Parts: sequence; structure tokens; C-alpha cells
Amino acid sequence: NRRTTRCHNTGTAPSLSQRGGGLLLRAVSFSSSRCHGVSSGEGSAQPAESGSGQGQYRDTVLLPKTDFPMKLTGQKLLDKELEIQQDCKFADLYSWQRERKAKKEFCLHDGPPYANGDPHVGHALNKILKDIRNRFEMLRGRQVHYVPGWDCHGLPIELKALGELGTSGLSPLQIRQKAREFAEGAIARQMAAFQRWGVMADWDQCYYTFDGAYEAAQLKVFQEMHSKGLIYQDYKPVFWSPSSRTALAEAELEYNAEHVSRAIYTTFPLATLPPNITKEAGLDSVSVLVWTTQPWTIPANQAICYMPNAQYSVVKRLDNSELLLVATERTANMAALLGTELEVVSTFTGSQLEGGICKHPTIPSKEVPLLPANHVTMAKGTGLVHTAPAHGMEDYSVASQFKLSVDCIVNEDGKFTELAGPELHNLSVMNEGTDRVISMLKECGSLVKEERCVHSYPYDWRTKQPVVIRPSKQWFINTASLKDKEALQKVRVLPESARSSLLAMLDRRTYWCISRQRSWGVPIPVFYHRETGEALINKHTVSHVAQLFKEKGSDCWWELPIETLLPASKAGPVGDYIRGEDVLDIWFDSGASWAAVLEGTLKSDSRADAYVEGKDQIGGWFQSSLLTSVAVRNKAPYKSLVVHGFAVSEKGEKMSKSLGNVVDPDVVINGGKDPSTPAFGADVLRWWVAESNVFSEVQIGPNALNSARDSISKLRRTLKFLLGNVHSFDPRSQAVDPKEMHYIDQYMLHLLREFSIKVTDAYSEFDPGRVIRVLQAFISRDLSSFYFSIIKDRLYCDPEDSLGRRSCQTVLEEILDGVTRSIAPILPHLAEEVYLHAPGHDEGETLFRSGWIKSSSVWRRPGLEEAVEGACAIRDSFLSSIPGKNSAQYDLTIAIEPGLLFELMESLQEEPTSTSSQLCELMMSSRVKLCSELPRDLPSDALLKHGTFLINLEGGVIREDSAYSIAVVPTSAARCPRCRRFTAESTDCLCPRCQTIVSQSQ
Repeated sequence: NRRTTRCHNTGTAPSLSQRGGGLLLRAVSFSSSRCHGVSSGEGSAQPAESGSGQGQYRDTVLLPKTDFPMKLTGQKLLDKELEIQQDCKFADLYSWQRERKAKKEFCLHDGPPYANGDPHVGHALNKILKDIRNRFEMLRGRQVHYVPGWDCHGLPIELKALGELGTSGLSPLQIRQKAREFAEGAIARQMAAFQRWGVMADWDQCYYTFDGAYEAAQLKVFQEMHSKGLIYQDYKPVFWSPSSRTALAEAELEYNAEHVSRAIYTTFPLATLPPNITKEAGLDSVSVLVWTTQPWTIPANQAICYMPNAQYSVVKRLDNSELLLVATERTANMAALLGTELEVVSTFTGSQLEGGICKHPTIPSKEVPLLPANHVTMAKGTGLVHTAPAHGMEDYSVASQFKLSVDCIVNEDGKFTELAGPELHNLSVMNEGTDRVISMLKECGSLVKEERCVHSYPYDWRTKQPVVIRPSKQWFINTASLKDKEALQKVRVLPESARSSLLAMLDRRTYWCISRQRSWGVPIPVFYHRETGEALINKHTVSHVAQLFKEKGSDCWWELPIETLLPASKAGPVGDYIRGEDVLDIWFDSGASWAAVLEGTLKSDSRADAYVEGKDQIGGWFQSSLLTSVAVRNKAPYKSLVVHGFAVSEKGEKMSKSLGNVVDPDVVINGGKDPSTPAFGADVLRWWVAESNVFSEVQIGPNALNSARDSISKLRRTLKFLLGNVHSFDPRSQAVDPKEMHYIDQYMLHLLREFSIKVTDAYSEFDPGRVIRVLQAFISRDLSSFYFSIIKDRLYCDPEDSLGRRSCQTVLEEILDGVTRSIAPILPHLAEEVYLHAPGHDEGETLFRSGWIKSSSVWRRPGLEEAVEGACAIRDSFLSSIPGKNSAQYDLTIAIEPGLLFELMESLQEEPTSTSSQLCELMMSSRVKLCSELPRDLPSDALLKHGTFLINLEGGVIREDSAYSIAVVPTSAARCPRCRRFTAESTDCLCPRCQTIVSQSQ
């Protein structure tokens, strides 16, 4: 049962604050009184100072001793990290843990970084975050499955590999060879960096999407999806990048919010009035007014769409008497835009427009029907939508419904084809082509207004150039039938807010274009009939090609004769067919990684425990992996998704070379040429990742890195104090049983157990930031400001082998072990360095091969918390009564009425008066007197204080609100020259405890 204790002071005590989730109410504002004279930190003054006439006893005091350095900087730090990696066999750790017996497995599937450049801080954020979780799982006894991978195909690699050469005059195999060499170089550089960061992984068995076995597994997924009718070939509009000369999927687009278009309002003369409104008078020369941000698509217009349920009006311009048809609710906007009044001539519903036919403004012989459509909105424009089926997704849907032609007037280079007419042929549609179309509309009198429109527009994510929508024959996945919301609902998403983004992106995606017109990728295993162009693809042909890829790699698609690639079939002679030239979208490459890496390698469930990537993968790898896995296995490939933010500068800006704010992780670790960029080492980089709120944008720069270094320096000081005080202690033979320990020592074991539970929970929740907060609170509040200040006298001045000192050392060793293991997933180099200096294990043993924090439930004893926390409440009343004074110079009388609290204090001090009891140690006073009521003969200068302490045992079964009083008087005792406590008879005389120890040592 969880026990809570409460105290209340009367008099001048400051307010008390709750500690440890309701376990202890103890003042936090007494650092000055706690720390004055009685050391409260790891590097404070020691007893028996030399040069003060007391140095003669220095050799009898057991001061901390360790060769663990307080500080490591510069080249010494870098050498130490590399030495630790070598001596502690970091490179062998993954294979060691895979070979050991373990009941449970933890699989974190690595999303493959792109093999097209040097390692950057985004890589560091991602890889270190994964490694922190993997190391934690490995420490707590699980068998970790983590195979790093690389995404190796695609246009960015192809472009960088070819550089100035371009593809001109190169065969597909030559292009592929250069691209492969470039990717391999990038992989080598990235892998070396990941290993330097301390990432534990199967570095000998990484996966690469250009590996033949991987490609074969990918084709198996392709074949299964094709067999289910989910993959098909079609001629329809796709996002097309003229700068890359290839089709793109939605995930390969970046939307530029600052894109500027030349938007126009133009008229289409109504040649045939709709049958339902012909009776209206004076509508002989009406023109339909449309708006578009893409004037170049006007020559491809096949229809004008209206909203059937909306109201439409014929309006008359008062400045030139022109009759225009617009949506009724847009008339006011139109009047303001045109700068003239619009007089409503007649109004009717959209459905009455059915049957109307317009004349195309620049192609007079072309008829343009008025058609109903659901995608028409009234947010912008005129409420009448120009429709070019070849160059718009929604336009294409209208064409499919009404059997309109889908004639493409744009080629692969983004230029008008002959079909657009001689005036436009070979002009770039986004530049001079747009200029010419606008001029043509002016010339025929149809242009009503042109305006500059800033809006969001899709760009090619690789070339940073605008794309166009144009139809071409491509291979598609029917994603509409794969949107299994239930599969995603079973997945845990961190943060939960990312789930809605993933669902929204899935909803927007009706089909996925998976064919690319490039050379560097996995060939789509399809053959086309020379005469008819009909595609030949089936289970038999795809399986055959997959086997060839597995044996020889996908280069064989170009190397082998078609007779080897295409097995004999009923489709006709092999010579009648040619191989396809398209390759698969790289999102399909990486999206099949679950099949290539996880299938058949996990012990139980073939799903990964977690996928951990940046938020850009919501529309990328998370989605492509989900779609392919649901298609083949009807389940998600992951049990949980962790979505982290991006690394940004300290000003919150995206990093770019032009802004000069790029942080290079290699410079962070090894230092730069400039003295202002010191060598921080890998652990500082790892601390930066752990300390950050990874679920938002993660800032990095000098301030963040200096802060991380300072935090680790403070941690080193605490670890040095702990190591120094257990240097002569062997826990295997000298440890004290918890039942025989001092109460304060037992209480610290209880707090250590609470700490270990919180740390374990935080790691389990992918929240290393919480681990650091819990750690820092434990060190500053429970150790430095509390326990360390209380125990130093016993630690330094008691006999070396006494029960009290060994009790204290037992706890310090447990704390050292617990703290070191708690930081190990974040700071593996520091943790192993500490472990090399720590007692209690054989030489050559490493921390990461010895398990997680070892806390015991027996450390929680009934009554223990109440005894110590009750004493702490009294202690806080005492310290608050002498603010800024040295508590060791005062005698303390504690009066408690007979009851539970009195019994608890008696367990800390059996005799009525003591200078050496556990209660006196806790109070840090010269002497403590424990009685049932305050003496009547108190001196006049005595400070009095009263308070209450609520004891709540067994879930409230036992409750007692106990009152106490204290009297504080300056002590008459002298300061002992050895221990510096005020317990001696005179200034030149040792106290009884020290007298005994010194005489025995002589």
C-alpha cells in the first residue's frame, strides 16, 4: 500500500513541499541552513583541514579516493571514448546479445536513411533516439532485433552521381554503376558516423535496397499485390516533374506556399443555352466566366463544371453591358474585382444549367459542355470551374464519368505538344507557354482580368522545381481498397496527435503511382508485346525475374537476353516481347522492408515493436509500409509508431548552408577549426538528443551543446564522489543486509527503488527527457542536498569497518550502480568508464553485459518511510528556526506525546539524549534529547517551534495526526578537531568517538 505522510509547522516555518509523489513532505528552501558547516555536495570541505592546527588527524580520516577524473575535455575525452568503445567491445555487443538466451525479443525496425550525402544532425537525432531505446531493452534482458538499412535507389542519387555529365550518351547500366558507387560511398561515411555515435547494431548484416536478395523480396510483395488486382496499369493524370522527366507520387512532393501564379478570369461564350432556361428573355449573348491559376491548361479544356444545388445568376456589367454567368454568392466579389456594378438579370439553380454548351475561346470549333460536379466550391473564383481532364485529378474524374477525351498537350519536358497547335508547340507551359495563352485570350477578347496569385503549389522534392499534372501510362496501386483504418487503430502512436495526420494523408490518397521513368531503381518486371503494346505480367513471370534478381542483382534486367528473363509461356514466342523500362518508386522499395528484413527473422510476431522516424515519414515510409503490409498480410507492420520532430537551429530555423546555421555532428564530436567549436564527444551529442523534447522541433547550437556538456560535468562530480567513497569496499563480501542498516540508509534504498521504477517507465515510453529530469531531481534533491550531507561524518570519521560505515557504503554502491545503469542507454561511454572504476565485479566485465538496475522489493519496510519522513519534518522545523546558521552548533530537544510518532522516533534514538544516534545524525545537530514534553527549565534564549505530522499507514487503516514541539539552544560543547562536530569537552580535546578511533589506530 502507498503510505503518505503530512506535517504542519506552527511558528515561523516556511511552507512545506511534497516530495516523491506524496511520500514525503519536506521543506526545499533550507539549502543555506542545511549546507552551512555541514557539507551538502560532492566537492565540499572535509574534516580535519590541514593548516588549521588540525592536520595532525588528517591521516585518520577516511576521505574519498579514486582516479576517476573529475573532468575530461579535448583530445583526452575523444581518446577515452574510442578507448572505451575498443576495450568494452562496443562492436561485438549486438552479436553477443543476439546469441544469449532471452525470453522476450524487442524489434525496432530501422527506417532506411537515404544514401545520398554525409551524416547530419537529423541522422544523429534519429539514430541516437533509437539506440537509447535499444540499449535499454538489451540491458533489461530482451533480445534486440535492430538491422540498420539504407535506401539506395532514386533520382537524387542518380543526379548527384552523374553531376555535370547528365544521362546523355550513357546506357542504363553505366548510369546504374555510377549511382551504385556514389551510394556505397555515402553509406560508408554514414555507417562510420553512426558507429562513432555509439549506435549498437548488426553492422555486418545491414540491409540495402540495391541488394539482390532485398529486391527479390520486394518483387514478391509486388507479385502478391498484382495477383490481388491491387496493382494495375492505366493512362491517367499524375504529378509529373519536367525537371526530373519522371512521374512522382504524392510523397515525393513539397508544397511551396510562396509560389506565384498568373491567375486569370476568362469567358467562354454560351453557344447553346440550357433547355431549362431558354425561355428567359435577353440571354442571347451570355458568356460563362471562369477562373484558373494555370492559364496554360485552357487549350486542353473539355468542360465547365457547376454545383447542382447552388444558385447561379446572369449579371450585366454596367460599364460595358456584357452578360456574365457566375454563382450568385460570388457576384459581390466579382463586382469588387471588376470595379463595376453587376446588375442581376436572372437567377436559377445549378441543375438548370444542364445541357448548356459553350464555345472554346481560342479553338472556335470546339464545343464545351456545362457539367455537374461535386468538387466545385464557392471559396474562390466564380463558382464555375474550367475543366481540363488531362491536367487535373478532379477534372479526370469528371471525364471518366462523362466519357470526355483525355488529350495530353504537354510532353515529358513540360512543353506543349503539336496537339496544342502551331502557336504553342514547343513552348514551356509554365513560362512562355503561359504568356502566349494569355496573349491569345486577350486577342480574342475573352480575357476579363489577370492577377498575381500567391498560393501553395507542388514542387519536385529533389529538384525544387514546380511540377505539372499530365496523363501518362503508369503503374498504380489502388490504395482506396487498402485504407484499413482498423489496422491503424491497433497501432500505438506517439505522440497520439500524429495519428490524425496519418489518417488524413491516407484519406487523400486514392491511388499511388509507383512507376518511374529512370534507370536507377528496381525494374518493374513487365514485358510488352512489340505490336500491340499489351503488358505481360503474371505470377510465373514475376517469380522467375525475382529469382534472377536474388542470384544476380537487378542489373541483370539489362544484362541478360530476353530469352533468359522471360520464361516460355502461352502468351506467344519470347521474341514478340520487349522488356519494360520503368523502375519502381523508391517509396515502394523502402515500404517493402518489413518483407525483406523482418519476415522469417523474428521469433514470434512478424511485426516490429516500433518504427521510429521523423514526422516527414507520416506521408512516406510509415504510409508505404502500412499499405504494402495490409495488402499482403492484412495487418500493419508495426505495433507502435514513434514520430519525432526535426532538428533546427537555436533560433528555430530550418538548417541551410545559405543561412550558415548547419550543425555538423562530426564537428560537434571532434571540434572544428575555430576555437569556439570545442570537441564535445559523442556522449554530449547523445545527451542533447535525450534531453530534448523529441516530439516537437529539436533545437541544436552552442547553447544546447554547452548545456549538455555542463550537465554531464555535474553528473561526473556526483559519480566521482560515489566512486571515491566506495574505493575500499567490496559489495560481494562487505555489504550489509538491509535489515541491519541505519534507517536513513534503508530509506535511501527505498528512494533508489522508486527512482529505478520511474526511470524504467520513462525509457519504456520513449521519453529519455523524463529519464534525465528524474535523474537530476534524484541527484540534486535526494543525494547532494539530503543524503550526502547527512552521512559524511559517518563515512569519513567512523571506524573503517564499522557497521554504520559499511551500511552507508553498501547504499552508496547500490546508488552508484543504479545511477550508472540508469544513464547507460543515454551515455554508454561514461557508464562503461564508471563501471571500470566501480567495485564488485570481475576485471573485463562490462556494464552492458551485466543487466539493468537491480532494485529489490524488500527495500520497502513497513514503518521505515514514516520514521525517516517524520524525522525529516522535525528536522525541517529545526533548520527553519536557525536560518543561515550551522545546525551542528545547536542542541535540539524534541517533545512528542506518547503515540506512533514517538515510537517511530524512539526507533531512531533509544536513549533519551544522544550525540551519535541515527536521529542526531539526521538532525545534523550537536545533541538530540527525545522526551514526551518540553522541560520547564529551558534557557531564555531557547527557540521554540511546534508542528504536526500525519501518519497514514496501510492505506488509511491507521491514521494519526501527531503533534511535536522542539526547543533549540546553542550547544555548550566544543568543536572536535578531527570530525569538526560540536561534541568535545574543550577545543583542544577530541570527542569520545574520535578519541577511541585515534587511540586504536596508534
